Order: sequence, then C-alpha cells, then structure tokens
Amino acid sequence: MEPVGGGGDRGCSADPGSAFVLSNLAEVVERVLTFLPAKALLRVAGVSRLWRESVRRVLRAQRGVAWISAGPADGGHPQEHCLVRAAARELQNVHILPQTVLYMADSDTFISLEECRGHKRARKRTTMDTAVALEKLFPKQCQVLGIVAPGIVVTPMGSGSNRPQEIEIGESGFALLFPQVEGIKIQPFHFIKDPKNLTLERRQLTEVGLLGNPELRVVLVFGYNCCKVGASSYLQRVVSTFSGLDVVVAGGQVDNLASLTSGRHPLDIDATGVVGLSFSGQRVQGATVLLSEDVGDGQSAEAALQRLKAAGIPERNSVGFMFACVGRGSQYYRAKGNVEADAFRKLFPTVPLFGFFGNGEIGCDRVVTGNLILQKCGEVKGADLFHSYTTVMALVHLGAAK
Repeated sequence: MEPVGGGGDRGCSADPGSAFVLSNLAEVVERVLTFLPAKALLRVAGVSRLWRESVRRVLRAQRGVAWISAGPADGGHPQEHCLVRAAARELQNVHILPQTVLYMADSDTFISLEECRGHKRARKRTTMDTAVALEKLFPKQCQVLGIVAPGIVVTPMGSGSNRPQEIEIGESGFALLFPQVEGIKIQPFHFIKDPKNLTLERRQLTEVGLLGNPELRVVLVFGYNCCKVGASSYLQRVVSTFSGLDVVVAGGQVDNLASLTSGRHPLDIDATGVVGLSFSGQRVQGATVLLSEDVGDGQSAEAALQRLKAAGIPERNSVGFMFACVGRGSQYYRAKGNVEADAFRKLFPTVPLFGFFGNGEIGCDRVVTGNLILQKCGEVKGADLFHSYTTVMALVHLGAAK
C-alpha cells in the first residue's frame, strides 16, 4: 500500500479539489504529530513528503524550553550519575529537537578524582567519562555546554510550576534543552586563559556574537578553575569587554568545565577559562536582580525579587536562573532551606528555576528601586558585576510560545 500522500503532490496544482483534500489532511496530520515526542517525529518523517513537511512545521513551532532534572532521590547508582540515567530515560519523551543544551551537575559526584602517580607530588586528575556518556545521548548536531559546581538549583520535571529545589549537597543535575527558534540565536562561547598571551582580541568576541551584535540581549557567563593564579582577573577581563553594553549579564564561578562540544577539541582539564551562552534576537528579554548580604530572610528575599517582577517580563516561555554563593543556602538562613528558590516560586509561579551554588557571582541589580525601570548596563561599572556572598537571580524570556 502506498504511504499517505505518496503520490498526491504531483497533481495538486492542476486539481483544486485535490489540493483542498491534501491541505485538510496535512492539518490533521500536524495535529496528531504534535502529541509525539521529537524522536518519534524524526522516525515518521520518512513516511512521505507530506509527513516530512508536517514534521518540519511541528518542530519549528515548538518554541518552549524543555528540561531534564535529577536529584538525590535518583542517585546512589555506583556506575552512572543520576543526570545520565535521567537523560537516557527522559529524552525519549521530549517534544522538542534540542539545538543547544546547557547542563549543570554537582562536582562531587559528576566528575571522578583519582591520584596521578609518577610525580613527586601526587595531584588530582579529573576524568570526563560521565560527560562523554551524557553528550552521546543528545543529537549530534546539538551544541552542548556543561559545567559542574558545588551545589545545584533545579526544578523537577513535569511542570514549570513544580517547587524548585536548592540541592547544596548530594548527587544532582539538570539539562536545559533549547530548540531552534526562528529569530533567536543561542550561541556558546569559550575563552581559554593563555599565560603567554593574556590579550583578548576584539575579533574573538565578535565571532561569538559578544561584540558588534545589535541584537544581543542576554549573556550567561561562567569562569572555571578560578582557584588558580590569575583566573579571576582573566574572568574580569573577559566580562568587562561586554559589560558596558545594554545587555543582561549573569553567571558566576564554577569548579570545572565538563562539556563544550562546539569547541571541536578535547578539553584541557587543567586549563582556566570562561564559557557561556549568548542570547540574541529582538524577541529575547532579560532582567536580573542582586540579593545582597542585607537579604537575610524570606521576607527580604521576596522584597528583592519584587524588583525582578516589576520588569514585566512574560512568564510564559521564560526561564529563571539562580547563581548563589556557597556561603548562602540553609546555613545562611539559620538552618532553613530553599528560602530563595521558594521566594522566586511565589512571585513567578509558572517559571522553572535553575542554577548553582558557586564561588563567586556575576550580575547586577538591573531595576532601579525608585521608579522600577530597567537600568542600562552601560550605567553599571564592570567591577560592580562581581560579588561574593550574594545571589544573582535572572529571568530570560525567549518570545511568545505557540
């Protein structure tokens, strides 16, 4: 039996009735296909030209961000990290085709540390077996950026309204899956500190869309291996080059870079550098707020986040990010956990929240308290973007979802 639509395309231009039938059939097919996960869509795309075009339109219409998350309840397996197991299981059910993946995992269990023998002083060496296993689960054309940090902030799978969790200790992680969206470009970048040449050329920043890009809206930036000599100053040098632009900048210092498939080269685990994602497009919106040391209870955390709420960014198709100091969390709030994540959920009931507990925070309070309007980044000095013992909350909107 010939597949549906297998030969009808040839005569549709000459027969209006045939074209009408095919148009209605295509609409029915597309409605049915919207219920299938992306992997199943790719399998049925080969049935016929009609199905192939329908699959293409369905995938193009999927603007929403998906995510896979795992926490301590999923941990305990000696061979695989909980995020790898969750991704292997849940990617079958994802309804988007990811083009860019940002994942974060706890540094205690995601990477393995082993003693490197044969030296006068034994040193610890990081192996990336877990990162490789995770990368293999994503589509080959996908750009993957992965980092590890002391603690993870994650929203459980299922709904953006689920209560986000601040997991300060324990096996945990998440993977944010961004589809290709027309009019929006999400681009990873990576700068490696070279002790022999600390100059950061303008060309390097332009190539990754951080300079000379009038549609740049949001930059998530992370410094890794920042405990090494000169690492923090290098991070400040990179950030200062685009901090004067009218863009939202948020991030922090993490333990290690685990994945960067777009680099096409093996990672030097002993290197120091800066990685991140840039979000460009007229539909992209962003805002940040800084929770300083003066924020010491749930009420003051909510008050600080009211300024983020005042930015008026739509909740639908938005993602929240929380980059907190390892000195905050439950100990900071007198043994009360999840204070800041709960404050975010109260004000943004349908926005999923992700992030980490790290060793330094990057961002600024972009909302002026008096008149509740966004402050231009050009009015914020580069040095004011770097903090400690604080939390940076960011909101990124990727345009109206269908």
